[in-house]
Amino acid sequence: MKRRSAIRLFTGIGVVALLLWSLDRLFPLPPAPLYSPIVLAQDGTVLHAYLNPTQKWRMKTELREITPVLRKAILEKEDRWFRWHYGVNPLALVQAAGRNLSGRGRTTGASTITMQVARLLEPKERTLLNKLLEMLRATQLEAHYSKDEILQLYLNLVPYGGNVEGVKSAALLYFQQTPDYLSLAQTVTLAIIPNRPRGLVLGRNNAAVLRERNRWLRRFGAAGLFPAQDVADALLEPLDVQRHPAPTLAPHLARRLVRQFPHQAIIRSSLQRSKQSKAEDLTRGYVRRLRELGISQAAVLVVNNRTRQVEAYVGSADFRDFAGQGQNDGVVAVRSPGSTLKPFLYALALDRGLVTPKLLLPDVPTNFQGYRPENFDKRCNGEVTLERALAYSLNIPAVRVLNQLGVPAFTEKLQQAGFQNVKRNRAQLGLSSILGGCGASLEELTGVYVTLANGGRYAPLRLASPPGPLSFREGEPRRRGSESSGSPSLQERASGGEALLSESAAFLVTDILSQLTRPDLPLGAASSMRLPKVAWKTGTSYGRRDAWSIGYNRQYTIGVWVGNFSGQGSPALTGADVATPLLFDLFNALAYNAPNDWFVPPAALDFRLVCAESGRVPGENCPNQVIDYFLPNVSTGQRCQHVREVLVSGDGSYTYCRACAPAAGFRRELYPNLLPEVAAYKEAQGLPYRRLPPHNPQCQRVRGGRELAPTITSPTANTEYVLNAREQQQLLLSCTTDNEVRQVHWYVNDQFLRTARATERVFFRPKPGPLKISCADDHGRNTDVLVTVTELE
Repeated sequence: MKRRSAIRLFTGIGVVALLLWSLDRLFPLPPAPLYSPIVLAQDGTVLHAYLNPTQKWRMKTELREITPVLRKAILEKEDRWFRWHYGVNPLALVQAAGRNLSGRGRTTGASTITMQVARLLEPKERTLLNKLLEMLRATQLEAHYSKDEILQLYLNLVPYGGNVEGVKSAALLYFQQTPDYLSLAQTVTLAIIPNRPRGLVLGRNNAAVLRERNRWLRRFGAAGLFPAQDVADALLEPLDVQRHPAPTLAPHLARRLVRQFPHQAIIRSSLQRSKQSKAEDLTRGYVRRLRELGISQAAVLVVNNRTRQVEAYVGSADFRDFAGQGQNDGVVAVRSPGSTLKPFLYALALDRGLVTPKLLLPDVPTNFQGYRPENFDKRCNGEVTLERALAYSLNIPAVRVLNQLGVPAFTEKLQQAGFQNVKRNRAQLGLSSILGGCGASLEELTGVYVTLANGGRYAPLRLASPPGPLSFREGEPRRRGSESSGSPSLQERASGGEALLSESAAFLVTDILSQLTRPDLPLGAASSMRLPKVAWKTGTSYGRRDAWSIGYNRQYTIGVWVGNFSGQGSPALTGADVATPLLFDLFNALAYNAPNDWFVPPAALDFRLVCAESGRVPGENCPNQVIDYFLPNVSTGQRCQHVREVLVSGDGSYTYCRACAPAAGFRRELYPNLLPEVAAYKEAQGLPYRRLPPHNPQCQRVRGGRELAPTITSPTANTEYVLNAREQQQLLLSCTTDNEVRQVHWYVNDQFLRTARATERVFFRPKPGPLKISCADDHGRNTDVLVTVTELE
């Protein structure tokens, strides 16, 4: 009999449980409320807030923001038995029914906090039937959520008048603080308004709100809820508040993160509020002074090198500047990077053993397979060391090094460094990519300099911090029994990275970039002792449309872009003159009096003596030697050959090769061993140098290989030239030759044109159509190029 009763009991329980489960599945809880997306700084303060999809300010209150004071005030006022009932308080229902039937006391519905949440989630007309449905929903809520989560939902949904909902929205819009930073008086103020949101409107009915607040403070004090002294102090606190605009710091990053995480109510960015505010103020004030120069915008990125977190992100000088297209994000906009990639190129060349800091590079007009770059100031320097070429941002040496390294090797490294435009257009990129021919963003460029600051190791920049343990995914309340998944620490995630460069190459480039004189100080200024030491590089795009300045030290990397989003150039727009002052304003503001610990040479780096005339390992004739860094087992050990031994006739009028040298009557002399283009430059500029005498005219041997043949620098091979017939325009013929060459012979379509000096510029008027231009030197070596000429009437 007992066994049969037990079976019936368990069967009944099972049927009821199945019925409840079926009802729960048939009538699921309403969806989670739509929150206002908010973006937080590293310290948890709100940087930027948006209206939710229903145009309400409903910012999500996190569990950690529900302080004990707020919890006590809400529970004491709204539902003392909240912790003990299961959504419905039977005793309160009986008491309310008695009062309502007898007509004594205030009419009440005996709503618990859980029942109020059910009503706020599904607003309905207040009827008896809807009250019963509200009770069922409350029970259902208790089955799905913990008490803390139900209280959190309540505090996120309570009305505060107008389109303001939730305690966090009210705290920010009226007190400009999050709930966990409010005083006792402010907390009680927010606790009492939801019952009368239309009558107690902050900023409009402050006197009424003050009276009601003090009344409840006294009640809480009498109940012993808070210490008597705290209540007395709160009663003396004035209430002079008004509604403030929602926070709007970092609008560009906030918009970017909200788009990236569309279902997340609270997004924790990597920004530091004080640095962000300072960067915005400095950028806005600086661009205001540039407007008379036709420059309307700037963008700034500040990165912590140790963590790779972005601590300040300024997409434009003024987000609300519609005339200047201020809503464009200059941090991600793809622009011409100018010369800002040169440090990365030279570091790669150092790692390949192609160059060292003291190596001399030709800085003369050069034709690189049809591409003829020019320096920014239109001048050449003959030969310069690599460190001078980088420090002064010379274009021709950079293109020469890229030509030696190879464009594919360079663009492959840029792709590994996260350059998306390079990845998409890598097949079309050429030598011009080092001078701005490949599009890049401020974020990508700054990431490369962070790589230099981190010893050549690359990792993407971090815009958002890892979520805290109390945050819920996609803005929904966490279910009972759920646990936040652990995530690696910030230090663990920031360490490591992909090695794009060696630590030695990164140090050498940093050492060169840090030798530049700061433009914001006079030489030897005593005040510079407290200012941060910085390695920095500028860049200016073609047409002066973009000005760049990017700098770094051990702590920070700061990238600055200045220009116009319309793409309009300005004569004053250069990296050195326009972008660099803002760069150092930012460094001085963010890192003033910071520890000036600087980079130290890595153990893998060594130094050696090199010839001062070439920067190579000294040969037999190198009396002038200097110390230079090098990478052991990597840097080239090629011996210096800046001079060569030549057999000269007794009177010095001819040179001999080994085949035609007489048995006697000659002497051995040392002559400069210049590259043909360097010799041609010196000749054209009238610069003195010791030139070889002509070769023995009686020598019948054609000497040298194809590599010593003349190089035609004009016209450019496989190019179409359009000439104006009315202006009688002509075509220029020029070449570079070996040092011994005195004369060259020009041919057009295999017809002799004329003989000229090796360095002479020849002009002639060609006929329209395809042309074969040939140049032969006085040693019988020949070079051809094919061009097309079109004539306009």
